[in-house]
Amino acid sequence: MISSDTIVALATPHGVGAIGVIRLSGSEAIQITTKVFRGKNLEKQASHTIHYGHVVDGEKVIDEVMVALFRAPKSFTTEDVVEISCHGSPFIAEQIIQLLIQNGARSAKPGEFTLRAFINGRIDLSQAEAVADLIASDSAASLDLALKQMRGGFSNDIKILRTELVNFASLIELELDFGEEDVEFADRKKLIELIDAIQSKLKPLIESFKLGNVIKNGVNTVIAGKPNAGKSTLLNALLNEERAIVSEIPGTTRDTIEEILNINGIQFRFIDTAGIRTTEDVIEKLGVAKTMEKLKQSSVYIYLFDVNSSTPEELVKEIHELELLGFSGIIVGNKIDKASWKATAPFYKVMEKTIDNRQETIDNPELLFISSSTQYNIPLLKQKLYDLVFQSSIVNRQSSIITNARHYEALLKASEALNEVMVGIENQNTGDLVALDIKRSLEYLGQISGEVTNDEILGNIFSKFCIGK
Repeated sequence: MISSDTIVALATPHGVGAIGVIRLSGSEAIQITTKVFRGKNLEKQASHTIHYGHVVDGEKVIDEVMVALFRAPKSFTTEDVVEISCHGSPFIAEQIIQLLIQNGARSAKPGEFTLRAFINGRIDLSQAEAVADLIASDSAASLDLALKQMRGGFSNDIKILRTELVNFASLIELELDFGEEDVEFADRKKLIELIDAIQSKLKPLIESFKLGNVIKNGVNTVIAGKPNAGKSTLLNALLNEERAIVSEIPGTTRDTIEEILNINGIQFRFIDTAGIRTTEDVIEKLGVAKTMEKLKQSSVYIYLFDVNSSTPEELVKEIHELELLGFSGIIVGNKIDKASWKATAPFYKVMEKTIDNRQETIDNPELLFISSSTQYNIPLLKQKLYDLVFQSSIVNRQSSIITNARHYEALLKASEALNEVMVGIENQNTGDLVALDIKRSLEYLGQISGEVTNDEILGNIFSKFCIGK
């Protein structure tokens, strides 16, 4: 799948900037650059050095540049790597790249530099995927997870467990060679203990995916409620800007408005929706239908009600309808600045009674009173949203967290295969059947780090990378 030729690409984003960085990797990276560089003889320079000069096409000077050398194997790809820093004109960068291609390089494919780092053993496959996550990270939490994964993350634990399982698989294979002599090299009791140990590691990793997916992709948070409850005002208050149109006329919001807010390093995707009510207005009906659709797609909801116009009995009914759909969220009473605090007591009482008597379908919802117009308790609402996301997970943020759907699927299949091994041992299956299930689990675990892979999987993973990385 990978060739030994020298590749070149722009490593910085396309567009005008202060500088552009052009990267080459391959056995002839230094020689090709030397052909177009006027300055020191790069072939005689040491690794990890930077040199001033000009890129020239014959006698024509293309640009004034700085050239950094990274000699094999001490480079990202483990090959000779050259990085040319030129002025940030797209025209200049393209001229230099074309000149390097004319002298023996070829254009790199998406992710090909990172692919070479993987093929050459510099990083494993999960670390390679973390490179893409690092580039795409848009919050402190997603950045932290990508960095941990790039440094080895949970793949080191998986490798250790896989090695132990390989040892048992080898012993069972040995038994098969001596099948006629009825000998047992692999202690089944120790194999069960090992599988229990592996499953105890896999379970929290599998469970961490829900949290990892949230950290990586953000939390879809729908603001729902009756018309005129103040949903658009709340969105503006959360964002601290006038993003949504606010009106006293019920049913103003007829389509969804989506905005992103970072809370404690986590991206929350707030979705302001149409008010939920029965209506004959065709357009408003579509808006209500879209609200329910967004609720189904959300991780968390804020159900907003007006403390001045809602009754506790109405609120309980509305919450029950949401719970029956399996939603989880925070119940928020708005416009407290226009009401007496005595008005909140009935809501607390009926909520407590409801929680005691109802069927438990979700965690007990929070009840919070705010004023969107005065910003009262808005900071507390943000904190409760953050806490709701992390308290719903048993995962310790200091432990390994899965963010990649491919890893999650592989771990699930590995766990299922290990369960089959346990069932096989309990049923006293023959060694060849037990060995088959162990091989399946080994294959799934190996897919995470890339110890087991194929060109189709690699092509799919690295095609999603940007060119130059």
